[in-house]
Amino acid sequence: MVGFAKMGWRSSDNNKSSKTGDDINKMGILSFETAKIMSRLLCLYKSLSESEISNLKTEMKSGGVSYLNSKDEGFLLSLACAERLEDLDKTAAAVARLGHKCSDFGLNRFDLVYTDLKLGIIDFGKLEYGSKNNEKRVIKMEKLINATSGLYAALENLAELEVSERKMKQWKERKALGQLQKVNLDMFNQKIEQQRKQVRQFRENSLWNQTFDKSVGHMAQIVCIIYARICLVFGPYIPILPSLSLRNMRSSQQKEILKFQPENCLIEPIREQIISRSGPIPTTSKPTLVRFYSRKSLFFLCEDEGFGADKLAKNNRVFHAAGPLTVGGAGLALHYANVITLVEKYSNPSESVDLNSRENLYQMLPGNLKKTVRSKLSKNLKCMDEDESLAEGWRDALKQIMEWLAPMAHNTINWQLERNLEKTKFDIKPSVLLLQTLHYSDKEKTEAAIADILVGLSCICKCENRQWSES
Repeated sequence: MVGFAKMGWRSSDNNKSSKTGDDINKMGILSFETAKIMSRLLCLYKSLSESEISNLKTEMKSGGVSYLNSKDEGFLLSLACAERLEDLDKTAAAVARLGHKCSDFGLNRFDLVYTDLKLGIIDFGKLEYGSKNNEKRVIKMEKLINATSGLYAALENLAELEVSERKMKQWKERKALGQLQKVNLDMFNQKIEQQRKQVRQFRENSLWNQTFDKSVGHMAQIVCIIYARICLVFGPYIPILPSLSLRNMRSSQQKEILKFQPENCLIEPIREQIISRSGPIPTTSKPTLVRFYSRKSLFFLCEDEGFGADKLAKNNRVFHAAGPLTVGGAGLALHYANVITLVEKYSNPSESVDLNSRENLYQMLPGNLKKTVRSKLSKNLKCMDEDESLAEGWRDALKQIMEWLAPMAHNTINWQLERNLEKTKFDIKPSVLLLQTLHYSDKEKTEAAIADILVGLSCICKCENRQWSES
């Protein structure tokens, strides 16, 4: 198979092909798809920085994740690793598709290079995360993404102006424009000419004017660096990942590897090869989807599985790993997140909660949760008639629950938005992980928490004489 050293990425930057050859090989309209792929790659790249990994450790110990999802850091770490690998696999498949348009053989068959990389054949010593050269590459890619995003917006504005231009020409032919409108038409012509000039400038500086070899070369290099970084960060805890040898590595790389060894690790390593489960996902729910013990498992392609969009995009296995006793497994993650955010909104004393708002919120609940809320609400409102100090207790309880429940709800909504907007957005900030959402949350615990905040909100509203009454 093709090795990393045979790929021509370095030489492609200084490739002095003929002008005609470069013009033929320029990205053109495919620059927008390429910019989105680049964005996803830079999201992954930035998510693996030391500060982001440290934030992940903090998030794993947060009240919502530890109570609703799992306290087993090894299990949570395996989910994080799995999701990053799945995202990388999908992005690498997209890079490989663009690689078919490259003249460089290594880029043209990037699928083979990526397979070699995952088999541990390619020397990881050449893939240094955060090096000066790679940081320059990342900055250059960010500039190309921003310019391409600007081009996209400029083309949309130009399209609107050209529609108006055609209408004005029709009016002119019908002699519907008077002397006053003629002045406005001249101003409009200047505006549309400026817009066309802006489009030309963006085209010159964006991916539109870049060759496939140069652009795909940047992305292919970053794909390999991200995979090496995943092996570095998660390798001490996930035995199936290729191990990184200190041989042939710079001293800076050796120090980086030692940071993630067990004695200096950010997260406690997994002591056993098979990950233990202490979260809400049952052991009977597709065990190969959350264990790293086989080339046939979720996150690695074996020789007979092949590489390509049809294989990688067949299903989102990490997403479907949530068992039936989880909120995500029951298909209620986004629904419950919306309920929680509404409670957060209505708990604001300045917010008016009318009868329709209250009824709409109540109707969002499934039957079993309605029953639980009615039962708890009946008891608590009766007690409040006898002891009004209970309202103050509910106010404190609601605040404490929302401190760990609301972030989970917001992360759930953000995770969905990031996936829905992926086709239209050029965003390079690190994305939310499923383990930070309600997707893997224990359904029974989540519903109990939602019932508590609804009852608390009802009691507070009654005490404050806001429009909120028992069904």
